[in-house]
Amino acid sequence: MSGDGRPAAAWAGEDRWARAAWSRLAEPGDAVADALRSALGPVAALDVVLGGNADGPETERLGTPRARAALRTGLQRWRPRLDGLDPRRDAEVVARLGGRVLVPGDEEWPERLADLGEACPPCLWVRGGGSAAALARRSVALVGARASTPYGEHVTAELAAGLVERGVAVLSGGAFGIDAAAHRAALAVGGRTAAVLACGVDRAYPVAHEALLGRVAEDGVVLTEQAPGAAPTRWRFLERNRLIAAASGAVVLVEAAWRSGALSTATRAAGLLRPLGAVPGPVTSATSAGCHRVMRELQATCVTEASEVLELLEAPSGAAVDVPERRRLSGRRRPLDGLEGDDLRVADALPVRRGAPVAAVARAAGVDERTAAAALGRLVLGGHAEEVGADERGSLWRRT
Repeated sequence: MSGDGRPAAAWAGEDRWARAAWSRLAEPGDAVADALRSALGPVAALDVVLGGNADGPETERLGTPRARAALRTGLQRWRPRLDGLDPRRDAEVVARLGGRVLVPGDEEWPERLADLGEACPPCLWVRGGGSAAALARRSVALVGARASTPYGEHVTAELAAGLVERGVAVLSGGAFGIDAAAHRAALAVGGRTAAVLACGVDRAYPVAHEALLGRVAEDGVVLTEQAPGAAPTRWRFLERNRLIAAASGAVVLVEAAWRSGALSTATRAAGLLRPLGAVPGPVTSATSAGCHRVMRELQATCVTEASEVLELLEAPSGAAVDVPERRRLSGRRRPLDGLEGDDLRVADALPVRRGAPVAAVARAAGVDERTAAAALGRLVLGGHAEEVGADERGSLWRRT
């Protein structure tokens, strides 16, 4: 039975569809969802959510009262997304684009993702003529800043072309700047490349890269852990970076400022013991400060040409380790700096123009309404949100 008493759909008992359902129910990085699937398996874990009972016999193996309390909170967080949940319909949307859904055990599943442990995505949504597994098997991720310089784009193109000539696939995130330079250079020399998105595979983000992503998909793949229609958000980009780090054989940071989001990919790579390289730049260039930083703090190897990156790729890697969180960064603060956890999710889910009710904000953020309301209170006090009126749904909120 579902949480509102309706019979569970027939698909809920199938591993593939249960995994696909989880990609819509829970946000990446949801530790409770990860632990529940790990303990019970995707099907039984989904059955707990549909039943809405954290204290049933299925959850006995979760053990401690604290774990069950966390599960009860999780059930409240996931409940708003149960309405209309139908992974088979999602699969049809992707199939019309020539895509498919992959799960662990499929021939096309990238094996290195297993190194993520419980944080391994339940499924991947993929489109393209290539094989995700084949591309990832011998691959290097070239990542860096969106606000790249001609120097960074030139080095990226040289590295990507040189790697393709050596039979190495290029992975990146499909964004402006270094990502786009990596994809374009690989395609220009007839190579295959993979773009890992932070949104649904049916969306082009950024919109200006619709044609580029289409070219990537011709012989390569565009993939994501997000269900079709999912919008890109700040936290989804950060979690997406773990997939880039895990799927690739090595990661190279080409150009990045001191506070660049690409540093999270480098940190994830170090935590997974992936070979990590960084391209040096002028010490006077702010756009290379992040590269110099990972050389110093994460012991990234200095690389300047494709042959040196190939040496990285052929270096052994091992099991994941804990890497200390980056210390608080100095410099000019950005609008959501200092926020974390639920506050960051809720702030990122708020519209910037018209207001939205708490229920809509909670659904977009992947939290329950009580958590969203509490976060909104803190965000208002911090100057990050404001109430802009009300309608029949209650108070309306937007980001300031």
